[in-house]
Amino acid sequence: MRKLKVGIIGLGEVAQITHLPILQTLPDKYEVAAICDISPALVKVIGEKYRVSNQYTSAFELVKQPDLDAVFILNSDEYHAECAIAAMKNKKHVFIEKPMCLTMSDADAIIKARDEAGVQAMVGYMRRFAPAFVQALEEVRRLENIKYARIRDILGQNRLIIEQTSLVHVFDDIPEEAKLDRAARAERMVREAIGDVKPELAVAYRLLCGLGSHDLSAMRELIGMPNRVVSAAQWNGGRFMNAIFEFDDFCATFEMGTDYQRRADIHIEVYSERKSIKVQYDTPYIRHMPTKLYICETVGDAYVEREIRPTFVDAYTEELVYFYDAVTKGFTPKTTPEDYKNDLKLFNMIIEQLKKQ
Repeated sequence: MRKLKVGIIGLGEVAQITHLPILQTLPDKYEVAAICDISPALVKVIGEKYRVSNQYTSAFELVKQPDLDAVFILNSDEYHAECAIAAMKNKKHVFIEKPMCLTMSDADAIIKARDEAGVQAMVGYMRRFAPAFVQALEEVRRLENIKYARIRDILGQNRLIIEQTSLVHVFDDIPEEAKLDRAARAERMVREAIGDVKPELAVAYRLLCGLGSHDLSAMRELIGMPNRVVSAAQWNGGRFMNAIFEFDDFCATFEMGTDYQRRADIHIEVYSERKSIKVQYDTPYIRHMPTKLYICETVGDAYVEREIRPTFVDAYTEELVYFYDAVTKGFTPKTTPEDYKNDLKLFNMIIEQLKKQ
């Protein structure tokens, strides 16, 4: 079996808690051959832990390493596009954590670079690879008529989960000019995406690109792209919001927010006349917390509820196995940059309704 040599750009929470440990459990498929972060101390610690000798503080140097097959883009989203494009120009396949980027122009630039290089580019939407979600897709396709859908993501602050379950290394050695550059990029990209808006709408847009992108991407695969956003509201400085989506024959509600409870209240539920399909997620920061599928239906005189836990294998692992197969077998992944552009369109539709609030 061919092994992919990968480089990791960005060694923060998601890399330390999920990607690096999972790559280590797939030694027949992956070898971490290079790592990069803007924090020199973090690069040193992670390099020692995972025995990676090729260590960089510049992403543009890592992507030049000739023996790399693929690059994982796990750094702050303001830098995703330029890092992905640099990797693809050096003929590397790329796995890009969500959000792929913040603007349509960057999305188009990523697509152009991928096509010119003839490589794979896949967006990291792990919820769409959870076996319970994959099974839900088949169940929803068999529904006669959808009457309603609900998409919910109320999540406690990440640190509340992480501080009780994981050791994450963080060092205060990032140059001040780098911090200022990140803030300036974020402001510029949000302005390009949605215009000059009030601060709470900028916060809402970033939340949609981050937490909301998981839910809305999964919703699109499950029930399609809505025709329009009927209404939307935000409060708590843009950190809570809801919206009503109109489809051909039904509507769906979307609700999202972050608070300070140590729990994750995340699900997508689709209702038909006599049956409902629900995918229940848990926190992504504790591996092997199973995603569950609930099927409720009325059969004759009986009302039947089923709880299905397809596997303890976490969605991140399923996702990285899928990426390996896409690269080695040459098929187009389902979470392409083109697919991600539909999320950007939907975020913008929501923001346009929020502007009317």
